[in-house]
Formats: sequence, structure tokens, C-alpha cells
Amino acid sequence: MSPVVTFWLEFASTYTYPAVMRAEAEAAKRGVALIWRPLLLGPIFKNQGMNTSPFNLFPGRGRYMIRDMERICGALEIAFKLPDPFPQNSLLAARCATALAVEDRPAFVREAFTMAFGEGAQISEPDVMREALKRVVQDADAVIARAQSDEVKGALRAATEEAEKAGVFGAPTFVCADGEVFWGNDRLEAALDWAKDHAPKERLGAI
Repeated sequence: MSPVVTFWLEFASTYTYPAVMRAEAEAAKRGVALIWRPLLLGPIFKNQGMNTSPFNLFPGRGRYMIRDMERICGALEIAFKLPDPFPQNSLLAARCATALAVEDRPAFVREAFTMAFGEGAQISEPDVMREALKRVVQDADAVIARAQSDEVKGALRAATEEAEKAGVFGAPTFVCADGEVFWGNDRLEAALDWAKDHAPKERLGAI
């Protein structure tokens, strides 16, 4: 059985963008399986006493983040454009990701993040999400419709609550099977290595 890491992601998060673009390759190097889980940081931030991103609450931190993202994305040779407004309303994107089959989710996540932070597109717009979905599945309209269902809305709320209980307070966050939590794009490799090194050993059958 492959070691597993749950990848908690927020579509409005800048630092989740580079993690999304490199996560699968890094996981494959180590033989680690990723479970891609969208969440909403808004309710979690609210429980922390914040009504917006810390990068807006603390301008110095926000300026640093922009320059840091420029460096990170430059090194990865991917485009970076901070969307306006920031943070974006990520509700529709998160619901679309939740509505997708798990095997289609990583490709959609990459497309949506490329649009959001590579192009500065408005991911709250149905037409933008429809275009991202068209690159992944045949019936994008069906996914958008399902994203508005009570089932998907409830699943996303439950996922956000689950993430917070697991110790998630920001994104990206990687949670290993043993509950070990790693936060940040720069902790991706550490999370994958931990999962590989601490994977449960398969039991030997009775002799």
C-alpha cells in the first residue's frame, strides 16, 4: 500500500499555486499518493478572528508575499499575476472541484490555479470555471450544475470542518496518514518524505 498525504487546498491561496503545479511530480518521485481536498479558508480565518487574508491585514506581509511569489514562480518557470481583487471569492471553484470525480480533480485544480494566478482571471465567474472544466471533462455544464447542489455544498462545508479539526489553519496544508501536519508550499517535500518514512508497515500473514 502506498503512503498517503491529504493535500488541503484553497483556490484563493497564492502559495497553494506553486504547490499545485509541482505536487504530483514530487509525490510520484517518492511513491506517495495524494488526496486532493478543496476547502474554504474563510470560515477558518473567521474562527481565528480574521475577516480577510493576513496578507491584506498586514501590508508588509502582503508586499513580501507578492515578491516571494514572483521569485518562486520565476524559479519554476510558471507565470504569476496577482488577481484583483485579492483574495478572490473561491466558493464556485471549490464547489466545482468537490463535484468532480476524484480522478479528474487534480487536472481541474491545476487549470483553475493557472487561470487565477497565472493569468489573473476571476475564478468566481461561471464562464471562467466552465473553461477550466472543459479542459478536463466533456460536460462542464453538468459539473457546474452539480456544484450548486445541496449535496456538494454540504460536502464542502463538511470538508472545511474536517480540515480544521485535523489542524489546518492555512493553505496549502499537507496531512499525513498518522496525522502529522505540514503547512506551506515549502513544506511539500517534507510532508511527502515524512509520509514515506512513517507509512504503516504491512502486516505479515500468520505462518
